Amino acid sequence: MEHYIYKPKRFYITVFALTWGFWILALIFKNTSLLFLFMLLGLIMPAATAVVTVLTSGNDMLKADLKRKILGFYRINPVYIIIPVILFFIVVFLSISTSVLFGGSAEQFSFTDGFSFSIGGTSALLTILLASVIEELGWRGYGEDAVGYYHSWFKESLIFGCVWACWHLPLFWIPGTYHYGLREMGLLYVINFLISAVPVDFLQTWVYVKNNRSMLATIIFHLFLNVMQEKIAMTPETKCIETVFMALAAVVVVITNKEMFFETEHVGRLLEMQEKDDERKK
Repeated sequence: MEHYIYKPKRFYITVFALTWGFWILALIFKNTSLLFLFMLLGLIMPAATAVVTVLTSGNDMLKADLKRKILGFYRINPVYIIIPVILFFIVVFLSISTSVLFGGSAEQFSFTDGFSFSIGGTSALLTILLASVIEELGWRGYGEDAVGYYHSWFKESLIFGCVWACWHLPLFWIPGTYHYGLREMGLLYVINFLISAVPVDFLQTWVYVKNNRSMLATIIFHLFLNVMQEKIAMTPETKCIETVFMALAAVVVVITNKEMFFETEHVGRLLEMQEKDDERKK
């Protein structure tokens, strides 16, 4: 099959222009029934851009790779979903314990009754579900590979984590979003959210690569993180502590997976490497 060269600049410029465009419209029409529609359209743009990019690429290898990532349930290694989930709970336990040690409430070890936000009357649970599935189709469908094609997975995680954080920026001004609530509480919580995106992406990359670049694996983990961040009764202050422990967890993951994060054999031939790996496992 013909070699494919990823085009990250074109992809991300397109995604940011379209997503931010729709989210600015959501801000303009924030008091109307159009709010959720524009929010949803903005959310869909990474996935839509990824699918269109792949389908119009004229490259059979790239198309086959996307199909494998969506339909290849066999690619999942359950161990590398269970271990990240356990690691997350350890991070949460340490974060809340530290908070309690300095006077925080022990009730943070419980679960909340509901969710902290809703958008245009649409339930937070539905919003979280849509975000987890649709975002992963875009980011893992093309976005992360477009960066990983040129860099080690360590450097890719740093770059994509920063890009992913910036992609959320308009949400801090749209009423009803989780991010709007953070901005109302203060700049510290906005900064904490943006910083936390980087260690979280190291964990996502770990799940992605260790599960043979399975999109289903990252959807499961992304959905789990989003739901637990809402349902565990951590205070905003404790979530700042959580970012520190999440960063430490990312360091541990990198150190214990140095070969994965720092290898560069896949650089410039990501699809070819995947083809060989799939053939070897048949």
